[in-house]
Amino acid sequence: MTEGALVDTRVGPLVDAVAARTSAPGAGAVTGLAATLSAALAEMVARFSDDAVAAQACKRLRQRAAPLADEDGAAYGRYLDAVRMPRDAEGRSERVTETLSAAADVPMQMVQAAAEVAAQAAGLARDGNPRLRGDALAAALVAAAAARSAAELVAVNLDGVDAFGHDPRPARARALARQAQVAADSVATT
Repeated sequence: MTEGALVDTRVGPLVDAVAARTSAPGAGAVTGLAATLSAALAEMVARFSDDAVAAQACKRLRQRAAPLADEDGAAYGRYLDAVRMPRDAEGRSERVTETLSAAADVPMQMVQAAAEVAAQAAGLARDGNPRLRGDALAAALVAAAAARSAAELVAVNLDGVDAFGHDPRPARARALARQAQVAADSVATT
């Protein structure tokens, strides 16, 4: 894949890059892009709803989420570099722990952004332009899915690792993902 931000990549090559037998882009990148797209969709609904405050909030969330798609791959790459160090290398254990913690920080930021997007989109589904309710609902549902995915990535990185036995991030991430799902479910049709 070419250098540059994932959000600047055409969809076809991006899909091919995700499907390739490489470590990145992977789940974190896809999750970050889902959060970004849901924020963009909510921003569009806010604009059509003449809700400048919500539009600005969604734009801020979109801009916050977009670079996380790339940052996830970079953080994971640093972790893989640490794991590939010779087992007897001085400082290897500390480097593995540090880079794994940093790799968990990126999806933690994703879950926070996605949960905020879900809340914004749910509000727009309730109170925004009724002709775009489906778009707002889709934004809320995609954001909730991104939040859950990001929360699970945090947990995958940290749960079961002795160094992170009392780390609050997995529980906090799961709580945020539940909030996002509640927001989306509050406006979903059955």
